[in-house]
Amino acid sequence: MSRLGDAVGETGRSLSTVFRNPGLRRINLAFAGSAIGDWAYATAIAVWAYGVGGVTAVGVFGTVRLALMAIASPFTATLADRYSRKMIMIGCDLTRGSIIAINALLIWKDAPPGIVFTLAALAAVVATPFRPAVAALLPSLVDSPDELTASNGTTSTIESLAIFVGPALGGLLLTVASIPVVALFDVLTFVWSALLVSRIVVTHGDKVAVTVPGASGAPPAEGPHAAKQDETYFQEVTAGFRSIAASRDLTMISLVYCAQTVVAGASAVFSIEIAVQMTDFGANGVGYLDSAFGVGAILGGFVAIGRAATRKLASDFGVGVVFWALPLLLVAVLPQAAPAFLAMAVIGFANPIVDVNASTILQRLTPDAVLGRVFGALDTGLITGMALGSMLMPLLIHVAGLRWALAILGLGIALVVLPAFPRFRRLDVLLGEPEGLPLLRRVPLFSPLEPQRLEAIAQQLGRREVAAGEVVIREGDAGDRFYIVESGRTTATHDGQVLSSQGPGDPFGEIALLRDVPRTATVTADEPSVLLFLERDAFLAAVRDDDEVSTRADDLVSRRIPTY
Repeated sequence: MSRLGDAVGETGRSLSTVFRNPGLRRINLAFAGSAIGDWAYATAIAVWAYGVGGVTAVGVFGTVRLALMAIASPFTATLADRYSRKMIMIGCDLTRGSIIAINALLIWKDAPPGIVFTLAALAAVVATPFRPAVAALLPSLVDSPDELTASNGTTSTIESLAIFVGPALGGLLLTVASIPVVALFDVLTFVWSALLVSRIVVTHGDKVAVTVPGASGAPPAEGPHAAKQDETYFQEVTAGFRSIAASRDLTMISLVYCAQTVVAGASAVFSIEIAVQMTDFGANGVGYLDSAFGVGAILGGFVAIGRAATRKLASDFGVGVVFWALPLLLVAVLPQAAPAFLAMAVIGFANPIVDVNASTILQRLTPDAVLGRVFGALDTGLITGMALGSMLMPLLIHVAGLRWALAILGLGIALVVLPAFPRFRRLDVLLGEPEGLPLLRRVPLFSPLEPQRLEAIAQQLGRREVAAGEVVIREGDAGDRFYIVESGRTTATHDGQVLSSQGPGDPFGEIALLRDVPRTATVTADEPSVLLFLERDAFLAAVRDDDEVSTRADDLVSRRIPTY
């Protein structure tokens, strides 16, 4: 009970942190509105399609829609790395809203189905840059890695709630009104989303985030737009795929994530078969199974938020994927209603844990300059995995029967994810908050830096223990390091005169590095002390890569040099 209370408390604190941040609050409320409207509209358009051509029309439209989104994603995601991510989101909202408003009018006027289907598919394609833009913008709105994970968890939980609320609202509106009315409701949610996004202030500016050192083989960021002057359009579009392929960590996470979506795609088929063969509800039982999935997803979303501070992003991601596989084996062994409902609840519980952790890991490992395109490439892989699962499952059921099909699918996914756990554990260590990061945040010189950049610098901090009376730096020596006092106290002197005293959190040693001159003072430990340090090249890179930090450094030196 104590652990449960701690988990609930941690979740509450994380949610509170997210909603105290104006940018995160607005982006999540915007997403909530558009997601609920999307699900309501999806219900209405499915009912309309069924009325036009039965289950075949629904199935064909769904397949075509997914295929178009998979093809379009790498191309449209380049927009998120070329232009303002806020404006991409607003443009998506307003364009989709306009298309759906036109479709509402066409449905009301009994226009030819082909035109309605075409516009509905176009609206889906227009939506493809929205999620990459959201994922790429989030790191610029947070102040710490934990806040990024909590924000991803909040978004996932909102999406789980939207899966419940949207279809229910759509069904209610269909009962009392009509399909065009539901479509117009969706339009209003897009306007709501666009207004909220327009009020977001990007706290860290349009800067380039840096990968966690050693975590990725992805090419370094070189500016706010990844496209180079001599880069072809094909190279620009495929940069997301190339960045994933260049990093073993990104490749591993992406492949395991895509394997999970194979099960997600197959679930559209096996959930109906489970309802028919293992419950007394028949085909209508799929709705109850989906409800079990939804309940699990909501609970899993809160757990994902509460786990933000555990520093086990990769391991939790792997466990989440495993729990997409094991429940299938349970149902294969015990083909009864109770195990089936339990399995769907467990899979739902695992879903946000997979989504939240995978998104956070990619945001932490990927340079900002290609972040939108990496998520676009990932979306292509995820959609392809879903399509593959939906195509393979009927064949497996036809050849081997439902129970064996579930067993084959579950074992296949387990064999993909289990060998990756040693690398997951290594990633946990790499992605954990560096020891010196809290101290580095307190140094005024570095306060303008965005969290990812600050974290990358903290990864390079060294540690030095000094005894009382030990000279740390000596006047006249060459400058090789920048220091921050972690504990203890030091004193700076010049020609025997005391200049200043440094305690925990105070920096020193920057003047010789910034001006490329010998040390201007001697610094001695007054008591046993622990110092963190940056080597010369790492410190200069941190200062020169940011205009505001560079200006602050110049101001600091101009104030201190006359004193020395």
